Amino acid sequence: MALLSVKNLNIGFNFLDGFYQAVHNVSFDVEQGQTLAIVGESGSGKTLSSMAVLNLLPENAVVKSGEVFFEQQDLLKLPQKHMQKIRGKKIALIPQDPMTSLNPLYTIGNQLLEVIEIHQGVKGKEAVEIAVKALEQVKIPDAREKMKAYPHEFSGGMKQRVIIAMALVCNAKIIIADEPTTALDVTVQAQIMEILREIKEKSGISIILITHDMGIVAQNADKIAVMYAGHIVEFASKEDLFNNPKHPYTKALLNVILDINSSSIETIEGQPPSIKDVMNGCPFYPRCPQKMQICNEIYPKTTVMPDGSKVDCHFF
Repeated sequence: MALLSVKNLNIGFNFLDGFYQAVHNVSFDVEQGQTLAIVGESGSGKTLSSMAVLNLLPENAVVKSGEVFFEQQDLLKLPQKHMQKIRGKKIALIPQDPMTSLNPLYTIGNQLLEVIEIHQGVKGKEAVEIAVKALEQVKIPDAREKMKAYPHEFSGGMKQRVIIAMALVCNAKIIIADEPTTALDVTVQAQIMEILREIKEKSGISIILITHDMGIVAQNADKIAVMYAGHIVEFASKEDLFNNPKHPYTKALLNVILDINSSSIETIEGQPPSIKDVMNGCPFYPRCPQKMQICNEIYPKTTVMPDGSKVDCHFF
């Protein structure tokens, strides 16, 4: 049984000129100890779908339908009071920008101790030891002394480690990592992802990794959901997706990966559609090299392939 199961999630936004749907029938499962990567261009619905799990949607966002099951509860039906007991404690978030995710007025230690008190009910020396151990787990040197430091004294990579430590002190079962390496240089990116891999292997925690970086996906994911214009257009294991990509958009994403032996860089021609664009067929139709007339008229049904992968494409 999946640890987290998202079923037929539909989300949209209320604007002054009406309601526009941004996420269409999104479904995925996350198993214990598994890393699910959700990939796609900016605006594809990756973060929106994941934030629905935590009930952290923008004010004008509306969940039209769908279910998000965690520990036999539909999180979409829980009041905020109950969600506060799950958010952070059982499902933790590593936000996109580590620079603005910590309070500059409080020490790292104070912020960790507050999280421990709220989610574990532990104070004093015991809480301090939990906090120090978490900082050591994320490879912050001289962790006990660093408890006294303020966020401005830390680099971006060190701030990101502190945020991961906050998830650890909560004993979370799932970490949602929203572009966790975006603001970091390549060397620090590798260090952060290595920390997440070690945590997953040692604790059995599950990770939802939201990214557009297929290189990071190749090194860290178990399962991959490819999103385009609010749809999951392909879902597969890492091996199946990289060895035998099926959807034209997936193939295009993989071709964009920089090849140091090539003198040119592949690009995907055109732009993704806006949520206000009315499209009856496949939203990738204007950019697709394999398009047929039916692709512009009807959205394809999901096809389950012999290798277990799923693809939304008329070509199959």
